[in-house]
Amino acid sequence: MLHIKPIISSLLHSKSGPFLLFLQMMLSVAIIANASSIINQRLELMDRESGVDETKVLTFRVSSFSENTDHEAQNKRDQQMLRDLPNVINVSSTNMFPLSGGGWSTGLLDKPDPNAEGVKRTPQAAQYMGNEHFLDTLGLTLVEGRNFYPEEILHEHGYANQKVIVSKPLADEYWGEESPIGKILYHGTEYPIEVIGVVDKLQGAWVDSDFLDNSFIFNIDFGSQSAGGMYFVRANEEHIPELKQQIETAFLAEDPDRVVIEFLTVRESRDISYQNDALMVYILSIVIVLLLLVSSLGLAGMVMFNVQRRTKQIGTRRALGARKRDIINQFLVENYVICLAAGVCGGLLAVQLGKQLMQHYSLPALDLTYPLVTIAGLFIVTSIAVFLPARKAATISPAIATRSV
Repeated sequence: MLHIKPIISSLLHSKSGPFLLFLQMMLSVAIIANASSIINQRLELMDRESGVDETKVLTFRVSSFSENTDHEAQNKRDQQMLRDLPNVINVSSTNMFPLSGGGWSTGLLDKPDPNAEGVKRTPQAAQYMGNEHFLDTLGLTLVEGRNFYPEEILHEHGYANQKVIVSKPLADEYWGEESPIGKILYHGTEYPIEVIGVVDKLQGAWVDSDFLDNSFIFNIDFGSQSAGGMYFVRANEEHIPELKQQIETAFLAEDPDRVVIEFLTVRESRDISYQNDALMVYILSIVIVLLLLVSSLGLAGMVMFNVQRRTKQIGTRRALGARKRDIINQFLVENYVICLAAGVCGGLLAVQLGKQLMQHYSLPALDLTYPLVTIAGLFIVTSIAVFLPARKAATISPAIATRSV
């Protein structure tokens, strides 16, 4: 028998120690449950796939200071020069990089006149510009329609014959189960933009945006438009470090009045964009470990103190026939009583704390699974912390314990 009533009476007889442990465990449950929820949310955000073969795609910028440069011709020479470098698999110009924190976005219309009655606007989406090599260079998966043909590539923005490839999340959100292929959209002009393809996934530049998975890819070779070029280069991961130096050397050899900067793989851009989330996960994980450690040490200390304080009582019980298992169970039940009370109160406090975080920091509501798992974990950890000193108490000889009685 567990003899709950005398154990509770014993705890109430010496209130300060058990009460402090109760407070500590209650706060631990509330904090650990919400911290675990935040960690899981951050990990889910960081695990979202960009759609890009991140470790194999190198990005960089080129700025030219030469006057009277034919940008279209220069862009073609630059891309061919990149393709001729050893170990380069493919190359495309672009106007923005995925997960970089900066870029272009837009929403398109289903009518040329934005003020027309019943005009419908697509969801906001990242606005990429690339050529027929864009999909292969980034490793994107085409799930419907086709890629751009070379003869379809434009070298100016905002004119006729524009085509667009959309990401599947955008297509699903705007057209639902209807195929987007062949649909016509407008970008604030009379020129129609035909949807010709759908890629499985292509994220934009802003990891905190609500439209991260929505993207447009226009058939425009953006490197032809200005003195500032941006490029993707695809290569195997082991060749990326040497390519950075080779690319810079090749560009400066072709035109020394240029600056080649910001070499980053898409994977490195991801790490930079999510560095605050990674830091939060690291700090909260340390907090959880410390709270569990403090709770365990607190309980172990309380049991060891009780062993010394109740040595005669333990010896008397042993002399009256109590088994070692009964002594161990007594301390374990004391732990379970404190854990149960602290767990229930801590769970309620965790829910209230979760509501405040949801209201003030726009965090999702706390799933009740987190308090329940935290309470279960606390039972396990504290049981281990209590068992060792309780087993030591059970080995006290009745003769020694009652010697001074």
